[in-house]
Amino acid sequence: MLEGPPLRADAQRNRVRILDAAETVFAELGPGGSTEEVARRAGVAIGTVFRHFPTKDDLLAAIMKRLLTQLIAEAAELGGPDGLFRFLRDLVAQAAAKRSVVDLLARSGVDVRLPEVVSHLQDAVGSLLSQAQDAGTVSPDVALPEVMALLVSLCQGALHGGWDAGLQERTLAVVFAGLSPR
Repeated sequence: MLEGPPLRADAQRNRVRILDAAETVFAELGPGGSTEEVARRAGVAIGTVFRHFPTKDDLLAAIMKRLLTQLIAEAAELGGPDGLFRFLRDLVAQAAAKRSVVDLLARSGVDVRLPEVVSHLQDAVGSLLSQAQDAGTVSPDVALPEVMALLVSLCQGALHGGWDAGLQERTLAVVFAGLSPR
């Protein structure tokens, strides 16, 4: 999707309403969710949806970018000795809650290459890792690539594992024990 000039305030509000509605529609209806239903729930005309997102794939990619951007903001707000642990716990909960939307993205074949967003996420997670290591709550032997691999694995488990709250907690306990100093 091409980035253009900044949006007017009303256009920006419409864009946010469309993305909010799309997340809800796709979470509830999965791939059967339509752009018409998104427009209805957003309270805009279908043409408004298509002006912002010319294709359904553009809409799905924008949802993914927004989800990643929200994760970066959340990681930046956390800190201290247990920030990394809180971030991973929140991430698993969000992945489970947004399972339908993320699953739809994966099944749609949308090419969601967001290297700048992923890079910012790595920076934010790296900061949480450094803070935890400085505080002594994470082993100094743990490196960012391992944490990012755990992050992806935890999300995949939450998305596709049919996790209940008990399994989530037990899995996170194993991960946290592995991250902790020996």
